[in-house]
Amino acid sequence: MSEDSENHVLDTMCKKAKAEGKLTGEILTRLYEAFGQRFTRAFEALKENRVKKYTFKPSERVVWVVVGKERDYLIMPEAEFCSCEDFYFRVLDRKVHLCYHLIAQKIANILDWYEAIEAHDELYESLMKEWKKLTP
Repeated sequence: MSEDSENHVLDTMCKKAKAEGKLTGEILTRLYEAFGQRFTRAFEALKENRVKKYTFKPSERVVWVVVGKERDYLIMPEAEFCSCEDFYFRVLDRKVHLCYHLIAQKIANILDWYEAIEAHDELYESLMKEWKKLTP
């Protein structure tokens, strides 16, 4: 599936889910058809509450993290970036456009289905250092 197609399906289904207020059977089916195991893994991350939105105070900086099986992955939704190996080896090689962490973050954000964590700005640098250190 092309980059435009993946983005279109995900955007369309997210809008539909937001309007419905949930992921209906039709939406789940369409997402699975489009993304296969990537959607299955994204849905598991959502159900297991592994999508985290850190808001640092008082700066209001926001950092998204998806807790993976091996470690935490830093997500930059605006850049469609993830620090996971799948991103480096499949997304950058254009085999797929989105890793499951990016799919999970987008769905979590649209449905407010994430853990919101507030932290003081003083923690920002040390947490970013930790998350960046984990990049492959």
